[in-house]
Amino acid sequence: MRSSTGRALTTAAAAAAFLAVVAGVAATVVRAQGASSPAAAAVPPPDVQFYGGTGGPISAGVVVPAGRAYLWTSGTVPSVADPAAPAGDPKRYGDTKTQAVSILRKFEVQLKEKGLGLKDVVYLRAYLVGDPANGGKADYRGWFDAYGQFFANEANPVRPARSTVAVAGLVDPDWRIEIEAVAVYPAATAPK
Repeated sequence: MRSSTGRALTTAAAAAAFLAVVAGVAATVVRAQGASSPAAAAVPPPDVQFYGGTGGPISAGVVVPAGRAYLWTSGTVPSVADPAAPAGDPKRYGDTKTQAVSILRKFEVQLKEKGLGLKDVVYLRAYLVGDPANGGKADYRGWFDAYGQFFANEANPVRPARSTVAVAGLVDPDWRIEIEAVAVYPAATAPK
């Protein structure tokens, strides 16, 4: 690094000059934002708020009020659809849609055991692998169709934030999908 006069700076002097520039920029940003900036005036919402993604099946994001408890699932995998089918047979677990429905039903049970339901889910992450029956490509349509049976519909209008990721493989080569869910407990009701 060179100074404004063109002389080479030592490493220490260069680091000090860099930090001074960063500090100056940070101070300018803070002054520019001032106390009237939306971030400075932000107030947590009283209820869970889904935002963005208007008209689509998922939300762009979710704002959760302070003090709420979360339930996080581990990656959840499908149940065997056909116990008579041997390992490696596509009928054993079914296609992506069948597997996704199986997982979402597992979530219903898990959530109910904790006093929650799918209406309390705020985020889903799905990992999909290529399906030989789909030319080795992930079956996104199968996942989206299964999702639509449980979310963003008349029975459950909740549109969680969601990520869908294609991966090289899952633990069992017959699995086509693994899903994680995050749910938020509703606000505590006042004692009567």
